[in-house]
Amino acid sequence: MQQRRLVMGMPVTVEILDPGVAAADLDAVYAYFGWVDATFSTYDPASEVSRLNRGELTPDRACPEVRAILALAEETKALTQGYFDIRRDGVIDPSGIVKGWAIQQAAERLAAAGWHDFYVDAGGDVQVSGTKAGRPWRVGIRNPFQHEEVVKVLALTDRGVATSGTAVRGQHIYDPFRPGEPLTEVLSLTVVGPNVYEADRFATAAFAMGRRGI
Repeated sequence: MQQRRLVMGMPVTVEILDPGVAAADLDAVYAYFGWVDATFSTYDPASEVSRLNRGELTPDRACPEVRAILALAEETKALTQGYFDIRRDGVIDPSGIVKGWAIQQAAERLAAAGWHDFYVDAGGDVQVSGTKAGRPWRVGIRNPFQHEEVVKVLALTDRGVATSGTAVRGQHIYDPFRPGEPLTEVLSLTVVGPNVYEADRFATAAFAMGRRGI
């Protein structure tokens, strides 16, 4: 069973191939993504992230998931020598880590529910589990210069894939050490990792590093 819905401002596709899956199983995944959006959105004034940025909420009083993301962001900043930073000009924007984390959390929820062969894609970042009809899942990487063209097909099982770049969303990633300069050395960078959370956070950091990030 497969569905695609618009959540968190992007298309989210969930496909579960195990027998016995029902629409309610997919509904639960999309409800979770809806909660993530309501909690972490920088556009929703009622979200916890927006309240943190306005000073109405302190990190120690945020929900456990927000506190976890703040801690993971600091860990990632340290691991990437400062190239991954969710704070800019005093404003918190965790989108560079939340998407991959949310996809991974959704995948873990599916696994905990007993599903084995499934695929979760949010805005082009993907987590696959098990196989598709006994074969690895096939994930295409688009040509950033010609979006309709697939330049590489990955055959994956139990892996995550994340792409960072400016080809689709424009200049939304920045180099913390050169905050006023656009990133132009690389247009698109894809990372394959043990899960989509790891792939996503390091793809973002690597893109911020420019050519050296490769």
